[in-house]
Amino acid sequence: MATDSNNPVKEAKKEEGEATAIRSTASTFGTVKFSLLRWWMRDVIGTVNQSQVIEKRREDCLLSERYLFMTAMSAGIAVLGLLLSSPAVVIGAMLLSPLMGPIMGLGFALAIGDYQWLKQSARSLAWGSVMGIALTGVLVYMSPIQTITPEIAARTQPNLFDLFVALFSALAGAYAMIRGREGTIVGVAIATALMPPLAVVGFGLATWNWTVFSGALLLYVTNLITIALTAWAMARLYGFKTTLSHRQTQYQNFMVIAVFIGLAIPLALSLQQIAFQTNSQRIIRGEIEEPFMTGSEISRLDVDFRAKPIAVSASIYTPSPKLDAETEIERALANRLGQPVELSLTQFQVGTSASAAEQAQLSATRESEEADAQARATDLAQRLALVAGVPEDDVLIDRTRRKALVRAEVLEGATLAAYKALEQRISATEPEWDVELLPPAGRLPAEITFGEDGPTPEGSQALSVVQWAASRVDLPIVLVGNATDAQAATELLVANGVEVSIRVANGPLRAEWAGPGE
Repeated sequence: MATDSNNPVKEAKKEEGEATAIRSTASTFGTVKFSLLRWWMRDVIGTVNQSQVIEKRREDCLLSERYLFMTAMSAGIAVLGLLLSSPAVVIGAMLLSPLMGPIMGLGFALAIGDYQWLKQSARSLAWGSVMGIALTGVLVYMSPIQTITPEIAARTQPNLFDLFVALFSALAGAYAMIRGREGTIVGVAIATALMPPLAVVGFGLATWNWTVFSGALLLYVTNLITIALTAWAMARLYGFKTTLSHRQTQYQNFMVIAVFIGLAIPLALSLQQIAFQTNSQRIIRGEIEEPFMTGSEISRLDVDFRAKPIAVSASIYTPSPKLDAETEIERALANRLGQPVELSLTQFQVGTSASAAEQAQLSATRESEEADAQARATDLAQRLALVAGVPEDDVLIDRTRRKALVRAEVLEGATLAAYKALEQRISATEPEWDVELLPPAGRLPAEITFGEDGPTPEGSQALSVVQWAASRVDLPIVLVGNATDAQAATELLVANGVEVSIRVANGPLRAEWAGPGE
């Protein structure tokens, strides 16, 4: 009896069916692909006003006095935030940074092949960078604080996370600009990847620290190139083409291509180094865990790839410590990485239960957090004592409630507004703390001005000082002046919990501390 495999007719029909299925699949895929391309071209690219986008981007690339001034101020604030290890201050610097304009302009100019725009963007970016580095260098050189803080150390070498910050910031920035939704938040995202490294470059220059200078400069350039090339890719994706630019010479076209290659090569080298370090850290972690029994847990792992040999420092919690583990791991790492490695391994013996290592690690983490909190509280007490003019022991610190209080001495020439500004400045660096600076009962604002619609800006500021002083000194307030303005001011102060009385008199409205019986 003949089988199906020996039946030529059935074999032919089977092959024909398979061919039909393949053609059907290919046809379906082609239809879907065509539909997606048509949707992208008509409903996405077709809705972008490319001429308007390019015109707006050109304006942002101009080398103006505002651009130079804001870049310098942003870099100056950033380096002060880095020296103080204050993320809040660094974020404030990013709000001012205008670096987004020329960097995005660089990418868009590459996308449309506009040599003149490319040259303008590069010039603005170069001058802004030089201005920022110069100012930060001068500030650090004049500063009594020249210590490498954790915030500075974290920006002395490119890593995979920094690259992703730059990439995602550039994607968001380019999309927002193309779709006409750019704003301050997008600028902050771009500045996140650029302004802190730029400030650290100035720090390294001022302290003649080549390691900090070169590492931060490499990070700055890597992030800058990543953002520019990402903007180029997004512009090309949204249909920006060379036909939108002016007629150019062959030399100018060659220069555009040369700039593109010049940006791509160092980025490729940085990516290669980042990939090596990322893979090496995974190998190092695996080799350290390998000799130890199940239940062991690495609690700390620090790798310095710039050291020769590569320096690895680690701590591990294990139920069964090994005396010769360090030598064995060093040899294994040298073989795997192809480079000599110097390992410093600290072993902590824990119980044999499955969760012993995790519990030990959690305990160590809590101890580290406790030590950090104690250090922050001590630093806060020192700064409050300095601005209040009192010994550090006079500062009351409640770490449980995160509250700090100090009674200030009389500072020559200091008004109540100055004391209020000092308190606000300290509070800005410690947003999780309730900071109170109790001033002496000095003279309250001598004039609280009102207009037809209520207090003027100067009057509102004066009332703010009165309200703050009353809450800190805990004494009632007397408003002296015409009855109408005094009544309006009283309502505002009482609504904020201030005890107020009125004394009708001629002249501008002013505030005084209440005397006995008032």
